[in-house]
Amino acid sequence: MPIKTLKFKPGIVKDVTPYANEGGYVDGDKIRFRFGFPEKIGGWVKFSPNSYQGTARRLHNWVGLDGSDFLGVGSHLKYYIEEGQTFNDITPIRTTTSAGDVTFSATNGSSIVTVTDAGHSAIANDFVTFSGAASLGGNVTAAILNAEHQITRFVSSSQYEITVSVTASSSDSGNGGGSTVGTYQINTGLDNTVGGTGFGAGQYGGTTSGALSTTINEGGTFTDSDTTLTVTSGTGIANNDFILIDEEILKVTNVATNDLTVTRAQNGTTAATHADGATVFLIEGNASSADDFVGWGDAASVTVPGAQIRTWSHDNFGEDLIINPRDNGLFYWDKTDGTSSRAVELSATSTFSGEKSVPTIAKQVLVSDVDRHVIAFGCDAVNSSSSAAQGNGVQDPLLIRFSSQENPVDWFPTATNTAGDLRLGAGSTFVQAVETKREILVYTDKSLHSMRFIGPPFTFGITQIASNITIMSPSAAIATEDVVYWMGIDNFYVHAGQTAQLPCTVKDEVFTNFNLEEKDKVVAGINSEFGEVWWFYPSASSSENDKYVIWNYVEKVWYFGSLVRTAWLDRGIRNFPIAASTPHLFNHESGFDDDTSAMTAFIETAPMDIGDGDKFVSLKRVIPDLTFTGSVTGSSPNATFTVKARDFPGSDFDQTGTGTTSRTATSPVEQFTEKLDYRIRGRSFAIRLDSSALGCKFKMGTPRVDIREDGRR
Repeated sequence: MPIKTLKFKPGIVKDVTPYANEGGYVDGDKIRFRFGFPEKIGGWVKFSPNSYQGTARRLHNWVGLDGSDFLGVGSHLKYYIEEGQTFNDITPIRTTTSAGDVTFSATNGSSIVTVTDAGHSAIANDFVTFSGAASLGGNVTAAILNAEHQITRFVSSSQYEITVSVTASSSDSGNGGGSTVGTYQINTGLDNTVGGTGFGAGQYGGTTSGALSTTINEGGTFTDSDTTLTVTSGTGIANNDFILIDEEILKVTNVATNDLTVTRAQNGTTAATHADGATVFLIEGNASSADDFVGWGDAASVTVPGAQIRTWSHDNFGEDLIINPRDNGLFYWDKTDGTSSRAVELSATSTFSGEKSVPTIAKQVLVSDVDRHVIAFGCDAVNSSSSAAQGNGVQDPLLIRFSSQENPVDWFPTATNTAGDLRLGAGSTFVQAVETKREILVYTDKSLHSMRFIGPPFTFGITQIASNITIMSPSAAIATEDVVYWMGIDNFYVHAGQTAQLPCTVKDEVFTNFNLEEKDKVVAGINSEFGEVWWFYPSASSSENDKYVIWNYVEKVWYFGSLVRTAWLDRGIRNFPIAASTPHLFNHESGFDDDTSAMTAFIETAPMDIGDGDKFVSLKRVIPDLTFTGSVTGSSPNATFTVKARDFPGSDFDQTGTGTTSRTATSPVEQFTEKLDYRIRGRSFAIRLDSSALGCKFKMGTPRVDIREDGRR
C-alpha cells in the first residue's frame, strides 16, 4: 500500500505563493515550533480577579530589599503598583486647590454635577478627588462629593462636569460650601493616536482637547426637518452659538435647559437625519462660549500633552521606582512610604536633597545598571541658574541628560559630579532607548546610536552606528542578553554587535495588514522559555493590538496569529510571562486555554502533489503522528485533520474531508485514533490541523498518508 511520510519545513512562509512553499506551512494561529515541529502555544489565566483602569501599555517587575515583589503597571489613565494581586494607585498629583476654590451645581433629575474651578487645567477623563465639601441639600450628599471622580466633560477653562451615583433632587441647590478642596492627578493621556495637528486634522479641522460636546438625547432620530433639538446637557451652549452634528452645522437661536431651538444647514452644509446619541460639538465663533471646536476648515489645535498615546517608562532605583509618562515629568515612588503613597516629582522627593536642574519633561527615563546614573531622553535642558531645582522647561527631542552618579536629583554638571548631557546628531526626535549588558541603544526616527559609560570627565560617550534605520514605536525594541530585536516601519532588525535586517518569511502578511495610524501601540516582548520575540500590533481593521508576529531565535523561524495584548513582560521574578488586555493582566504559558474558555489553534500546510502535479492523486487515509501529552488531566483532548484537494493553483479547494483524532489512553503509551479515512481526489492537496478542545495540548510530528497516482483525468 503506497504510504507517504509527510515532512514539513518548520515556520510559516507567506511571502511566496503556497505552491512555491511546497513542503512548508502557509498559515497558523496559536502555534509555535519546537525541535522543528508545530505545537500549540501555552494558554493564559487571569493574573488577579482585580482589574485596573485604562489600557496598560508598560509593565515593570522588581523586588524590594525585604523581598517585596512589585509590578508597575502604566495605563493611559493611571499608574499602579501591584502587590499581592492588588492594584495600588500611585498616580502623581498635579495640583491641589485652596479651600473654597471649588464649587458645585446640580440640576434636578440629573446625575451630572457641574464643577466650577477657575483655571483648573483639567481635561476630559482626568481624575480629581474632593474633600471638605458639604451636601448640596438633597441626594448629592457630602459623602457622594468627597471621593475620587473622573471628569466626564470639559465645559470651559473654569468648569467641567462629573457624573455622580445619584440623581439630584430639587433640594440640591447648594454649592458645596466654602471649604472644598480639589486634588487633581496629572493629566490623563490618549488611548488612541491623534493623527495630526495641521490643516484638516480630525473632522474638517478637528476638535481641540477638551472640546465642549454633548450628545443627542431625543429618544429617537433627529430628522432633517426638526428644529428643536434635545441634548444630554445644554450647559455652555448659548443663543447664536453654532453646533456641529456629523457633517451638518446648525445655529442655536434659543436655549431652554437641554432643549435647543436651531436653524438647520448653516455655512453651506446640508440638513440630515442624525442618530440618537450622536455627538454635538460647539464650534468656534459662537457668541458667548470658549473656542471648543476650530473653525470650519481652519487648522486644528490639539492641546493635550502630546498627540501620541500615553506610554510610560519606568525603572527601579534600588528598591524605589522612577517613572515617566512620555512627554511629561519625572516622578519618584519611595518604597518606604508604602503602596498607599503616590509618586511625587523627582525634584520634590524627600529621599534626596540638593535638587538641581531635574528634567521637567522627557520621552523616556532609565537607570543605567552598571554605573547608577538616571538618564532622561528627549528632555529639557539644564537651567542656567545652578540653584534652580528644575530644568529650563523647554523640551529638546534629541537631548539626553544624566544625573550625577548615585544621585537622581542632581542634574547640574560641575567639576565635582558626573552629571552631563549629550545631543543626538541625527534624526528629528528620540524614539526609544534599550539597555543591554554592554551598551544602551538609542533610537531616533531615522538613526541608531550606541551610548556607553566611559567615566569622568565625559561620563558617557555616544556613537552613531546606523542610519536610515526606522523603529515602529517607543516599545518596538527588546533586548535578550546583548542582542536587540525591533520592528521598523517596513522591516525587522537585529543588533548583535552589528546592525542588520532580519529576514522575515511573513513580512508581507504583517506590513500589508497594519494600521500605521496606531503604530505607537506596537509592543515587543521576550518569551525566553521558548526563545521567542513577540510583537503585538494593530491590524488594518483594528484600532488596538489584535495581532502578533513571532521570531523564534532558537529555531530561526517565523509564525504569527491573532491575540489582543497591549503590554508584555517576560517571566523572571514571576513564574510566568505577564501580558495585559484591558482591564486585566494574564499569566501566560499557564495551561492551554483562553482563561476559562477553550483556545482554538491551527496549522495548515502548503499544497502538495506527486511529481509535478501532472497527474491526479487519490488520498484515502491519514495516519496521524500526534501527541496530547501534557493536556489537562481529565480533559478530552482531540484534534481535527482536514484534507483539502484542488486541481489548479488558482482554483478553490473543490474537495475536502475531515476526521477527528482523540486521545484514547495515556498509559503505558499514549494512544489516539489510529487512522482517519478519506476519499479525496485532485492534483494537489493540503492538510490543516485544528483543535478547540478544552485543556488540550498537542504536538504534530510526521503524519503519513495513503496516497496513489490516479491518472491524468
